Amino acid sequence: MGLTYKDAGVDVEKIKKSQSSIGKIIASTHIGQKVKSGFGHYAGLVEIHGGKLLATHTDGVGTKVIIANLLKKYDTIGIDCVAMNVNDIICIGAKPISFVDYIAANQNNESIFVEIAKGLATGAKKADVPIVGGETAIMPDLFLEKKFAFDLAGMVAGLVEKNKTILGNKITDGDRIIGIQSTGIHSNGYSLARKALLKKYSIKDTVKGIGRIGDALLTPTEIYVRPVLEIISKCQVHGLANITGGAFTKLLRLKTAGFWLDSMPEPPKIMQLIENTGVKQDEMYKTFNMGVGFCVIVPKRYSDQVITICKKHNLKSQEVGHITNKKGVFVNSKKLA
Repeated sequence: MGLTYKDAGVDVEKIKKSQSSIGKIIASTHIGQKVKSGFGHYAGLVEIHGGKLLATHTDGVGTKVIIANLLKKYDTIGIDCVAMNVNDIICIGAKPISFVDYIAANQNNESIFVEIAKGLATGAKKADVPIVGGETAIMPDLFLEKKFAFDLAGMVAGLVEKNKTILGNKITDGDRIIGIQSTGIHSNGYSLARKALLKKYSIKDTVKGIGRIGDALLTPTEIYVRPVLEIISKCQVHGLANITGGAFTKLLRLKTAGFWLDSMPEPPKIMQLIENTGVKQDEMYKTFNMGVGFCVIVPKRYSDQVITICKKHNLKSQEVGHITNKKGVFVNSKKLA
């Protein structure tokens, strides 16, 4: 059958069911409030003064923290934390304006916290967002490990004008899907990646074309704020998608439409290695970004302009597919969702 995310302990379908249950409870708090978009999209939207909408989102870096611990390298994991938040909030057209972080650890270790903070600052500068606060919680009884263990999460706030939100509702047949390159696995799917790779390799093993496996796994998530905000300002954008948990099935979050992906780039070597350990291709495209970290959906006439803007920001991009009236997400003619 091939190794799956479920085998690694992450049952996506059951998680979706849990999220749905949570969402129903959360929705009960919207009554009487100026909520424009709540649970289920890339960010929540609440109306504030002057025709502005306040956008908020929170996320963490998942089990990528385990790789940082194994390599004892902590200066880039903060970049991932910022990226996982700001890359989501721009998906509804908002500009990030404020960020806070949360570090939970089983023991105090100033030198490690300093390294984590360096990564947070690097990511924040690239995203043009200030870190205005945070929390460091020491909870020795919550972690089973005797050695240093931690979790890292953040929360971002942003602003968007009421008439400039991008929620996917304008996506239409014939629109083009532009895929912007990823730097690697980014910050999702690590439970499957570790289970697949570490049954055969050590985190410190070197593989031709990849280098040290641990370094490839720890490569920071790309931050797409600057190019995407420029694209929004210059092009007619119908949809934006950060390809993270759920990978390309997440496109259905934008609209129930047909997302036909038939011109995908060659996956990064680290993902090819994961697939070669026994993970089926459709499972790969349901779990990993496969070299496309972000998708921009535009009318055909804007396709070249989007690619030009990405090139200006030193990011490779290409037309990876288009919108059809056949509902679902299809990769190389095979339906994923």
